[in-house]
Order: sequence, then C-alpha cells, then structure tokens
Amino acid sequence: MQPVPEHTPPSPIDWNVWQGEIHATLMFIVKDGSILLIEKKRGLGAGKINGPGGKIDPGETPLESVIRECQEELLITPLGARKIGELWFAMTDCPDILCHVYRADDHLGKPTETDEAVPVWTPLDAIPYQKMWEDDRHWLPLLLEETTFHGRFVFEGESMQWMNMHTGIAW
Repeated sequence: MQPVPEHTPPSPIDWNVWQGEIHATLMFIVKDGSILLIEKKRGLGAGKINGPGGKIDPGETPLESVIRECQEELLITPLGARKIGELWFAMTDCPDILCHVYRADDHLGKPTETDEAVPVWTPLDAIPYQKMWEDDRHWLPLLLEETTFHGRFVFEGESMQWMNMHTGIAW
C-alpha cells in the first residue's frame, strides 16, 4: 500500500474506529474511449454527475448491489465488473458512507433515462469534474488507470475538508 502524497492537517476523524452507517456502491463503465456517467435526478447528490450506484440492500453483496443499481438506474447490466476502490466518507449532512467502487468494460442493454438518472457518455478527456463531487478528481483517474485505491474523505456539506488516498490495494 503506497500513500498518495497529501498536504493536509491530521484527520479530524479516528479512522481506526470509524464505521460507515450506509454501505453503497458506484459503477463506472469504460468503453471505446468514453465513460458512462449519470446525471443524478434525486437523493444525495441530485443534479451532480456521478456513476450509477446506491445503497446495498440487506443480504446483498456489493457486487450484486452495483449490478442491481445499474439495472434500476439505466436499464443495463455491467459485464465483467471488478472492484477497483473503496471510499470512506465522514459527512456532516448525512450518515457516514462506505462506498465500494467498481469498473466494467462493457454492458448489456442500452443506457436509458429513468426517474433516477440520465445517462451521460463522456469522452475520457472531457470528464466534467466541475459538476461532480469534489473528491472524484482524486480517485476517478486512478480507476481509469485500473489502479486500485482506498480513499478517506471528510465533508462539511458539499465541501471537502480533508482527504487521504492510498493506492495499490488488494481487493
């Protein structure tokens, strides 16, 4: 595990005892020089650009959850999904979130708008980080390089106050 250099003060959170109250997933499908993103229509992050995903249901594995969420949000099924990262969020506006991040290189079905999300195929060199959560610019490039990662973030509202990233994680 190699730390990514950071220039922030010590964490305000004791990560040794931290536990995410909400367990969630994100999926990013990368194909033909583009990435499948969504414009989220409701819930936490409504109006932001992100990957499809959501809360893990009781009895579900993270992989089962991320596939179900893609089916619900975009009417597609990712193929060859693999875990690339894990994100821990300490938040002031909602319960803390532990998020499993997946990547796939293909899918079945046509990405279709639903009441939850609008599909947005985006060229890899034009990712709209300005419309995404602030932390995404630190770990999404790692996902694109297929570099595994673990990120910890402290948010006050929608503003990132602290972060720490490690790469080369074995999931």
